[in-house]
Amino acid sequence: MHSTPSLPQLLRVPHVDSGLRFDISPDGQRIVFSWNKTGGWELWEIKGEETRELETGLRGAKFSPQFSPDGSMLAFALDLDGSESYHIVIHDFKTSATTDLTPQIAYAHQPNITWSPDGKMLAALSDKHGQFALHLLPVDGTPGRMIKNVFHPCWDVAWSPDGQWIAIEAESTASDRSIYVMPINRPRKGERVHTIQLKINGQVLNGQQPAWSPDSKFLAFSGENEEWHDIGLFNVESKEITWVNESVGDDTQPAWSRSGELIGWVHSEGAQTSFQFKERGAAVKQVKVGAGIHAFPQFTSNSVVILYEDVNRPPDLWKINLEDGAAVQLTNSLEDKLNFIQPEEIWYASKDGAQAPALLYRAKESKCAVVYIHGGPNWHLQFSWNPELSYMASQGWTVLAPNYRGSTGYGKKWQNASRYDMGGVDNDDCAAGVKYLIENGLAEKNKIGVTGRSHGGYLTMTCMTGYPELFAVGSAVVPFLNWIKSHKNSREDLQHWNIENMGDPEDNKELWIARSPYFFLDKINAPVQMICGANDPRCPASESIDARDKLVELGREVELLLYVGEGHSFLDVENVIDSEVKRVEFLAKVLG
Repeated sequence: MHSTPSLPQLLRVPHVDSGLRFDISPDGQRIVFSWNKTGGWELWEIKGEETRELETGLRGAKFSPQFSPDGSMLAFALDLDGSESYHIVIHDFKTSATTDLTPQIAYAHQPNITWSPDGKMLAALSDKHGQFALHLLPVDGTPGRMIKNVFHPCWDVAWSPDGQWIAIEAESTASDRSIYVMPINRPRKGERVHTIQLKINGQVLNGQQPAWSPDSKFLAFSGENEEWHDIGLFNVESKEITWVNESVGDDTQPAWSRSGELIGWVHSEGAQTSFQFKERGAAVKQVKVGAGIHAFPQFTSNSVVILYEDVNRPPDLWKINLEDGAAVQLTNSLEDKLNFIQPEEIWYASKDGAQAPALLYRAKESKCAVVYIHGGPNWHLQFSWNPELSYMASQGWTVLAPNYRGSTGYGKKWQNASRYDMGGVDNDDCAAGVKYLIENGLAEKNKIGVTGRSHGGYLTMTCMTGYPELFAVGSAVVPFLNWIKSHKNSREDLQHWNIENMGDPEDNKELWIARSPYFFLDKINAPVQMICGANDPRCPASESIDARDKLVELGREVELLLYVGEGHSFLDVENVIDSEVKRVEFLAKVLG
């Protein structure tokens, strides 16, 4: 790759999946992870000095591998068509046989699964009965059964090493999560044991990412502790909750050492992260690869294996020595060194005067700019691998990426500020970025575009309809445009999120309509592009098709790109390249 790579070259750079977990075998000798090194999402294995693809014989994208307790088998999630209707599959290392435990299903599983300590069962989260609930799935292929429905969509699950408890993470109010600790074996005679929902001072705890200590006496989690998320411990015997640490910034993804003597987590402050850890009673220590993003830590004997990425490096596996902080790269997705513009973390005044955080990719002698809006909305852009943004900046466009109200990473009040106001205050935050760009000489009026994916695609369309005078061009990737129709056509778990964050669709119908850009397409006066996956379960392509037809009737300039066989996140690298190149080309028609 030469010093100024093309966008297709950048998008062809592989990366280890950073959205779901990798795993280390119980003996510490193997690491299995999902990697798109060959263009599709396959499982790969590091064993000693060798890195090789794990042959499964199955088509489809493979994610979230989990070793059985004895290391003889591997469970993983399989996405056949981008619809996120994951199948649960096991691979036997001794026989090399791969078995889909959920063939020909008409329902979905979450990709997070956990083994029973005896290796005979998987605890999986299935919406077979209309809502993601806890099911036990025997690995011998006999039928599974539902054992717990908390009547909130479940996302993650963890089985205690002693086999006595299963912890479940489920959606709660707003964007909160809740943790349930469920007894799995029958209690002794005369003893009544009920499922426990974690609470503090009588209030349901906003907690996520349950992780059991090796002795099963403590459940670690990332939980809301006033304004920030800290690492908490639930004592199974006393039922008490204590905090491992209390700090400014969010602490997430707790992990235990094999001995249980150490606990570690990812510490995040704004745009970058580190790995922190401590021994009981000792001070917190910190190590990191660089000024980028760390994720999914797992301990080995004296090190941590962790995913790391930054502006110039895609997500790869690294090993950091806990004693001296020395970092060794385990996977190498990109051999050539890049030298992209390093974004700055800045704040600017929103419409109501609130200071909105953002990343700024400051291009040299820039006259054009793009407001790039992240999805989620409960997410935020950090100093991570974003080749599209880096490419735009390298070509002379300044890129402003707002972490608008509703984003994580800047405290609980900021994250909840857009509840019942989606498409309102978050839209104002994004649109206010235009004033910042012009006043700081980073772009000329009528030379600013807007683009985003998922919720960012939605906000792209609310920017185009709500602030048509500010944007010269827009490209919305996998957007939704009509709250009412999207809600009606969504899975139950997505409907739950809609109601928690926008209220009841009947009681709040006026709000749902007012915040649906589909009903205001006549306001658009600039070229607009929509990019969709035909199998998208989150933002159905039908809404973009409807919007395209309406814009054509209105005589507006519109382009629709529909990718068959893709869902919300495109899995085929050729489709990723085609869609991203066409997005930049569409913006360039106006921005130059």
